[in-house]
Amino acid sequence: LDAPDAAMEAMIALTQRFSSEFAVRPFVEHRPDFIFAQLAALTTHPSPHVRRWCSEGIRPRLPWGKRLDALVEDPSPILPILDALKDDDELYVRRSVANNLNDIAKDHPELVVTRMRAWSQGASANRQWLIKHALRSLIKAGNPDALDLMGYKAPQSLKVTLHIRPTTIRIGEFVDLNIEIINRSTQNQRLLVDYVVHYLRQGDKHSAKVFKWSNVDLAAGERIVLTKRHAMKITSVRALYPGEHRIEAQINGQRLANASFELL
Repeated sequence: LDAPDAAMEAMIALTQRFSSEFAVRPFVEHRPDFIFAQLAALTTHPSPHVRRWCSEGIRPRLPWGKRLDALVEDPSPILPILDALKDDDELYVRRSVANNLNDIAKDHPELVVTRMRAWSQGASANRQWLIKHALRSLIKAGNPDALDLMGYKAPQSLKVTLHIRPTTIRIGEFVDLNIEIINRSTQNQRLLVDYVVHYLRQGDKHSAKVFKWSNVDLAAGERIVLTKRHAMKITSVRALYPGEHRIEAQINGQRLANASFELL
């Protein structure tokens, strides 16, 4: 921190060989004007590793990294850098931009949706992918503005039925989900079908986790049946507890049917 110019040289060299995304974060906290000016100039660097670092190192909620509270509160210093990198030739760089925006969206959803709507004007296929990836958490959460931007309108006149078989299983086994969707409207509908598992936690509390299912274009009057197998296995990030677990069918962000099963 006391030798910022030398530190920049070291971080630029290091990020092309390993990583500097944790090393740069103290500079964001203690020398923000210096570091943002430096990173803005580096968005045209010939190395994609350096260009990616310009975005990745300033993610407000970088996994395993210290949270940058000032940027969580006000992400505006990040935005010019993301603007400069949004059409980078390397997917490696564009993915970091999308992940940075996904971080910002957790605290400022309206800001990100507004920016992505502006970016969508005349967007290339690469930028369209970036926008979708940036909005992924908002889409899974059922944010109506993000869904609308992706072409998913509020569902109209749908009859939705969800069945779970078997209704009693043991830890390590699976359930089969069966959803019937009937479009009773006079309009074709583009549907994003997800399902939400309400995992039982300690103290009889539940936590919800959204899983992807399918994208469906359903004509007026059309009926479709979708199936999915969901395993109830203990993982490194999820403990399982015996008791009733509930599953909901989520369509274009709205939860329209539910069923439950017992985990022994």
